[in-house]
Amino acid sequence: MTMAGEYKLSSVHVHSKLCDGKNTLDELAVTAWKAGLKTLGFTGHSHTPCDIEYCMTKSRTALYRAQVAKLKERYAGKLDILCGLEWDLYSDDDPAAYDYFIGSVHYVQGPKTGRYYEIDFREADLAACIRDDFDGDGLAVAEAYFRNVAQVVARKPTILGHFDLIKKINRGNKFFDEGAPRYEAAANAALDAAAAARCVLEVNTSGVFRGYRDDFFPGEALLRRWKELGGEVVITADAHVAQALTYGYDEAAAQLKALGYDHVQVLGKDGFAPCEL
Repeated sequence: MTMAGEYKLSSVHVHSKLCDGKNTLDELAVTAWKAGLKTLGFTGHSHTPCDIEYCMTKSRTALYRAQVAKLKERYAGKLDILCGLEWDLYSDDDPAAYDYFIGSVHYVQGPKTGRYYEIDFREADLAACIRDDFDGDGLAVAEAYFRNVAQVVARKPTILGHFDLIKKINRGNKFFDEGAPRYEAAANAALDAAAAARCVLEVNTSGVFRGYRDDFFPGEALLRRWKELGGEVVITADAHVAQALTYGYDEAAAQLKALGYDHVQVLGKDGFAPCEL
């Protein structure tokens, strides 16, 4: 087991200007090195045909891989840089071509219209999804989302990303009740699938940093159940700006410890290693 606190030196869910981040890859690397991090894992959003705004284009994907390769050389011996990918269920990129990948769901496809709805950004899009494709039933959208998560699990990602992202813009249960039995059943079914596949679940602090939520992804009830299932976790910031590389790590660690976790996984160049909390 690595030394206690080692999780604070690894940031492996990071976005740059080549997708929807605000900083260049170089700026992120400089910030990580100055902060004393040991590992920086870039995870550009994978090219996804139905996406029109936040994923890397194919040309940007090639640029991303080339720039990360140069940064690996530049920081050799000073900072371990990994070329990862945040792979979406509807992506056409090959996640096996990267050092590791985070498997995520950002879209739900409407069963009536065939439209792909981005479920974590615009309230109008989620409202349209519920109205036009799910007969006004917000919980049905949540159920469809968690079925998609189970499909991502089947690809055996290195890390399972923001497990309950469907709640991101649902503050105050605006679109569906997160305490409803149907919601809990859908989430738990996906969680059971993740446990069977021995996924490493990220505790993602980005919803709090960006002001959408007061809780992390996944929420406390799901983390409690994940602990009961013997699941492993890794703390990530899902950073879209350089100052967020390790945002909320201490708070996430404290929450995990209070729930009975005694360690987290830390991803480095040689894979995962457990770190005492």
